[in-house]
Amino acid sequence: MKPIKRIRIKDIAEKANVSIGTVDRVLHKRGEVSKATREKIMKIIEELDYHPNILASALASKKTHSLAVLIPDSSVEEAYWNKPLNGMRRAYDEIQQYGIAIKIYKFAQDDANSFVDKANELIKNHHDGVVLAPFFSREAKAFIKELESKKIPFVFIDSNIKESKKLSYIGQNSFQSGTLAAKLLDFSVPAASTILIIHFATEMDNQNHLVQREKGFYDYFKQNGGTSKKIITIEINDTSSKNYFAQIEKELKNDQNIRGIFVTNSQVYKVAEYLEKRKIKNIRLVGHDLIPGNKESVRKNLVDFLICQRPEEQGYQAINTLFQHIILKKEVSPENYTSIDILTKENLDFYQEFNTNNYGTN
Repeated sequence: MKPIKRIRIKDIAEKANVSIGTVDRVLHKRGEVSKATREKIMKIIEELDYHPNILASALASKKTHSLAVLIPDSSVEEAYWNKPLNGMRRAYDEIQQYGIAIKIYKFAQDDANSFVDKANELIKNHHDGVVLAPFFSREAKAFIKELESKKIPFVFIDSNIKESKKLSYIGQNSFQSGTLAAKLLDFSVPAASTILIIHFATEMDNQNHLVQREKGFYDYFKQNGGTSKKIITIEINDTSSKNYFAQIEKELKNDQNIRGIFVTNSQVYKVAEYLEKRKIKNIRLVGHDLIPGNKESVRKNLVDFLICQRPEEQGYQAINTLFQHIILKKEVSPENYTSIDILTKENLDFYQEFNTNNYGTN
């Protein structure tokens, strides 16, 4: 078998009857080249199936591209926010040879000032690209203005701020996720019953993805001509205290017709534990994310439906998207929605959150 000949810029230049510098300007989208010449060169590049040797270029330049990740801190290894980090590490293992360095900045989930402090530290360190979870909407918008002013490309994961000049968003469609939760409960609880929406969050109005899930939930019933079901929303601000039991218990006493509960984040297992302790079995539970507590609650039939969003895939794709844009100079999609998966006891053991074989750097 003959070895495959590697196409060089020189080969393209000779075929197009132009200088190597002209081909270089077309490849790197810089300098003045006439439209006709540009189209001619691009056609030859396609015909010859030319692919630049990015690795060789990276090694020759000896430049390190610094990427930053701004993400919520996780107190335990099994927590949700460690999953995107696992995906990022897998992506880094594949691309580190190209001169990539990644620095992780973690902020406290219950402290918007912590987000600001870490964002300021990140800005001072002059990174080439940023992955961030815009957990606190107001503070994230101020940080985004800084990134935009410095022309630093950024990718959102988990939550999206649509009006920003992001490079890409990678994550679940939070609005549709809320709509799905509403549909599941609408089908599974009796007519004329009450559904309780529970937010475990501080500064609820500042957490965009939870707001969008709630909006999607209400919109489902609005789009379907209203409902005989009553919907109540409560916010539990102190997520570290077990006093949240008292607030849930109060609602159950005030309305003994509650037959469904939707928890907008990954803490549905807390409600499952409460209902199990009280031996309440006539309430359907819907929540988010395949963390150990939720997984065990599904297995025990305490949680009926778990809506999952493939966080490892989000982390992997986020780093890979910056790599494609910064190193490979490729166009990337501004919206990359991950699948909205429904897990029950029946399919729990067969679910695969992420397979890197479906994604690559080429």
